[in-house]
Amino acid sequence: MSVTSRYREAWEGFWREAPGGQGAVFWDAEPALTVGLHLALLEPHLTDRGLPLVDLGCGNGTQTRFLADRFPHVIGADLAAAALDHARQADPAGQASYRLLDAAEKSEAQTLHAELGDANVYMRGVLHQADPDDRQPLVDGLAALVGERGRAFLVELSEAAKPVLMGLAQGPAGPPPKLAPIFRHGIAPGEVADEAVPGHLRAAGLTVLASGELPLTTTEHGPDGARIELPSKWLVAGRPV
Repeated sequence: MSVTSRYREAWEGFWREAPGGQGAVFWDAEPALTVGLHLALLEPHLTDRGLPLVDLGCGNGTQTRFLADRFPHVIGADLAAAALDHARQADPAGQASYRLLDAAEKSEAQTLHAELGDANVYMRGVLHQADPDDRQPLVDGLAALVGERGRAFLVELSEAAKPVLMGLAQGPAGPPPKLAPIFRHGIAPGEVADEAVPGHLRAAGLTVLASGELPLTTTEHGPDGARIELPSKWLVAGRPV
C-alpha cells in the first residue's frame, strides 16, 4: 500500500515553497536540541554502531548531516523529491547519501534493505503527519529496514501537543509564520493516540525497548518570545533479542 497521492503532493508543494537554509521551517531546530539529545537515548540500545543509519523522513537533511558526522554510512530518505533537493544543496560535500523512498510501500523498503542489509533508523515526527491508513504500512516499512539487528528511534507528538498547536493556529494574529505553511498545504499534524505508536510497532513485529517523554523543539517562537516546544514521546524499538 503506497501513501495517498494527496499526501505526497502536499509535501512536494510544501518543500518547493520552503526557503533554503537551516531553521527555515517549523521543525528544523538545531541538531544539538533534537537528534543530539535523541542519540544519547538510542546509543545504549544499538547492537552494531557500524550498521547503515537511515534518517527516515529526512526533509532538508539538517539532522541527516549531523548523523553523518557520527556514523559511517547515513542515508537521508524522504517521500518528497523537493525535500531531497534541499538536502543535497545543503550537503555539497556529500556527507550523506539521499534516497527517494515511499516507506509505506513495503516493497520499496525491502528493496533498500536488500541493498543495505539491516539498518538503524531515526524517524522524528513523521507518523503523526501521515494519513491514518498509511501509518501501519509506514511502520511495517520501518521494520523491514531494521531487519534483525537494527534499532529504530521514533519521536512523535503526544496527544497533549494538539491543543498547543490549535491554540497557536487560532490565536488573534493567526498561526506563527513558520507554522502557517504546514496548515496551508494540508499537512497539519494529525491526532495519533499515545498508545497507538507502540501498537503499530508491535504489529510490525518490533519490541519497544525503551520509551519516555521529551519536548520536541521547534524553530518558532510564541507571542511571549519563548521558543515553542511541543510535548512528545520517544521510543526505541527492535527485534526481540
